[in-house]
Amino acid sequence: MLTRRKAILGILALGAVVEVIVAVVVFGGGDGKILPRSALPLHPVAQSFTPDETRLAECSEQSCFEQAFGNIAYYEGPKTAITLFDKTLEEGDPSCHRIAHTIGAASLVRYEGNVARTFAEGSSSCFSGYYHGVLERALIGVKSRDPDKLGGVARDLCDDPQVLVSRWMAYQCFHGLGHGLMITTGYGLPLSLDACERISTYLDRTSCKSGVFMENISSSYGVRSRWIDDEDPVYPCNSIERDDKITCYGMVTSRILRVIGLDWEKTAEICAGVEKRFVSTCFRSMGRDISGQTHRDPDEIVALCNVAGQYGAEGACISAAAMDMTSNYTSGKQAAMLCEAAPMETRGPCYFGIGGVMGRFTATQAEREGDCHEITSDPRYVSSCVQGTEIKGPLSVALAR
Repeated sequence: MLTRRKAILGILALGAVVEVIVAVVVFGGGDGKILPRSALPLHPVAQSFTPDETRLAECSEQSCFEQAFGNIAYYEGPKTAITLFDKTLEEGDPSCHRIAHTIGAASLVRYEGNVARTFAEGSSSCFSGYYHGVLERALIGVKSRDPDKLGGVARDLCDDPQVLVSRWMAYQCFHGLGHGLMITTGYGLPLSLDACERISTYLDRTSCKSGVFMENISSSYGVRSRWIDDEDPVYPCNSIERDDKITCYGMVTSRILRVIGLDWEKTAEICAGVEKRFVSTCFRSMGRDISGQTHRDPDEIVALCNVAGQYGAEGACISAAAMDMTSNYTSGKQAAMLCEAAPMETRGPCYFGIGGVMGRFTATQAEREGDCHEITSDPRYVSSCVQGTEIKGPLSVALAR
């Protein structure tokens, strides 16, 4: 039954995304800012979850599965829904992210809008779709063009001890807010970035902006943002303010691959030609995408990251893939297998990347060092991992230096 269900979901997902093309021309301003020719109307596409009697056993199409899993979360709780979700959907199933969104949305309704409690019972399964679903719905009622108001509401949603218990949970919350800001403003990229600027710390502002750029590239609802350009797959990264470029370039290959197809050699060529300061960041974006595309298979990741070797970026690619694996599994054990399969000269950066993510999971340095010792017994790589855990600021910025 479960195998059949996975197959059905995989087939349905191929036709699940419908692009809505918005015909508005935009220009990159001479001062590096994005300048819209016309105002962007508020167009929130997310709706609050409404439970009904739909059951999983009766489903054969995407929207039914989303509703059924949402019902389980609403009536039985998110932990029950997530456990069944993880058993039912294969890792990398393209339909899983939308379903995880709905589980998060339904859980928020179950807990009467309490973001902190809903977050505390969540999971990072399928690219953290649960957290995105919570935050995008939490902003539904905010219909404002005032970045101060948007930023204030966003900041308050994540300002709770249950959310701030670890840097990892805080990242998930502020990153999810970035998605939510884009959705609730009708994919208003400048306004969403401006609202993120109202968040208190640089680390949390960057986390928020990463969600903004991810939603801009890959809409949760199939909406085509006006802040992309098929003639320039690097846009808007090459046309925004300098302080935001590194966050944008950190996921730019997700856009490049949508434009040119799964051509890793061409993607590497494009990364090698972006603004010099952000070349390595582009290759890390490529590593993350390779990890997702290969369903986090170590041997396939190593083979594809080899393409970056001619540009001296193989280490950046593998390190970012290891970070993606660590994020997805909330553990460094699977990513350590990638490091051991990788060329010797890339293993240090690989373990450093694992440490950079694992360092967000726990509260004390002793715990972080213990985690590093659990994934490798080689003192060289334990040291690399521990060094990664010591990064306090945004990983994208720290790794670019």
